[in-house]
Amino acid sequence: QVQLVESGGGLVQAGGSLRLSCTGSGSSFSSHAMGWFRQAPGKEREFVAGLSWNGVITSYPDSVRGRTTISRDGAKNTVYLQMNSLNPEDTAVYYCAAARQVNPYVVVRDAGGYNYWGQGTQVTVSS
Repeated sequence: QVQLVESGGGLVQAGGSLRLSCTGSGSSFSSHAMGWFRQAPGKEREFVAGLSWNGVITSYPDSVRGRTTISRDGAKNTVYLQMNSLNPEDTAVYYCAAARQVNPYVVVRDAGGYNYWGQGTQVTVSS
């Protein structure tokens, strides 16, 4: 079992930045691919960023590429999502997720591929 706890959400003005954190605990957390998703009211859950468990491979959708970075601190069992140049369309509940993986280079982009989820943290971007 892996437990995930997100933090760092809040209210930010358009053009600002936020760094979300996701701290994991449980067996073999370090050998899980990690991802961030978001869900706005009335919308489907959307992939935001993914990271292979060795920290080498990342993936981002076009909507956030270039202004978003996912990273991992193995010593702290924490995965980060740095988001810059935020706009009101980024307003959503952000979730981190962990996927059991044998291959250390795999990034999982589909929500169905994740085994564990955090409770979510709200990000609100004001115009």
